[in-house]
Amino acid sequence: SHSPYLPEVKGSVKTGRAMYEPDDEDLAAEEQAASLKAWEKHYQAERTWEDLEEDETGRLRITHGDKQYREKRRKIAMAAANSHVCKGMIRFLYVVVDLSQAVNEADMRPSRLAVVSGILYKFFREYFNQNPLSQLGLVVTRNGVAERLTELSGSPESHITALKENLEAAGDMSIQNSLEQVQSSLAQLPTYGTREVLFVVSALSSCDPGNVHTAIAAAKSANIRVSVVSVAAELHICRRMTEETGGMFGVSQSQHHLEDLLMAHAPPPPLNEQATKASLVEMGFPQKRSLDKGAFFSGRGGEYVCPRCASRVEELPAQCSVCSLTLVSSPHLARSYHHLFPVAPFEELNDAAKLDATNCFACNLKFDRSGARGNDDAPSVCPRCKKIYCFQCDVFIHEKLHNCPGCEIDKAKGNKNSA
Repeated sequence: SHSPYLPEVKGSVKTGRAMYEPDDEDLAAEEQAASLKAWEKHYQAERTWEDLEEDETGRLRITHGDKQYREKRRKIAMAAANSHVCKGMIRFLYVVVDLSQAVNEADMRPSRLAVVSGILYKFFREYFNQNPLSQLGLVVTRNGVAERLTELSGSPESHITALKENLEAAGDMSIQNSLEQVQSSLAQLPTYGTREVLFVVSALSSCDPGNVHTAIAAAKSANIRVSVVSVAAELHICRRMTEETGGMFGVSQSQHHLEDLLMAHAPPPPLNEQATKASLVEMGFPQKRSLDKGAFFSGRGGEYVCPRCASRVEELPAQCSVCSLTLVSSPHLARSYHHLFPVAPFEELNDAAKLDATNCFACNLKFDRSGARGNDDAPSVCPRCKKIYCFQCDVFIHEKLHNCPGCEIDKAKGNKNSA
């Protein structure tokens, strides 16, 4: 059965022309790679020790910023390219967290539960930072049932507190019960806001009491957009659910990739014109007044007074519990427009000779004209006001501030001169 010219070696590997027998070092390397956890493989694949290089002065500098530099440039350019896409200012989102036994796996450090919960805390804050007029609710699924922890509200801290107090994992998840739970709430909401559900799934199966496809069809008929972020692997039913409802589906490859997938749901998605209708929304701007001790009041209590019925609410944005008026503040309304009118991408200045300024206009960082600068201080210029910024200020302006300081100063000067 084997060649008479080559002796049979037990445990060897046959090749086309000869045989190769792995030595002890190869076997040890394979065993070590197989024993690595996901978070260890992430750092092993990055090979961070290769990111160090020596500059002209003999000092070590890190060069791993090249990949992050290109990725952030790509995100800024993509946001500007999608500025013509219609997006909704008001979103109603339910986050469904899988708290089955699968979240206790230790393939992430220290466990899936710790990693997923930590990223969700960041997501709640970023969601309201990107969507100040929107609302969010929290649902967990375990033991085959779905439990609604928080109703739709505009307070990230209330969702964080509720999730911290309910992190017990047990049993199996149920996609059908979760969909029916959120659909009963989202179906009653007005049509001017987008209805969304985001599943964070760790399990590889779903324990449903009936036909889950019926729940998916009901969510589709109610114009609910369902998206899924899977921690472990792809599930056919999750893929089918997102395709039927027009949502997004992603499978995380590492802890950092999981955070990127979740944060991608913080900005508002493209608006479905058939699912939402443009309409005028009546809003009130309450004043903040302290409440005297022992005073009688209507509503839930708080320092904000509804301008219509004078009842009190605790936080903004919110809906008046007495007259159902939407209550917001002027900064919330102003911050909602940056998705509709994003800052134009700045132009890179790769040639040091073209630098008209020696310092960053925003943070006053001194530029290196020798050409040996890194990506952290790579200059770029605003195409409108021609002010030059470093890369860190460029990213901060496009991702956080959403206004160019140079353009705003020029606009203020123009208004002052015209007055």
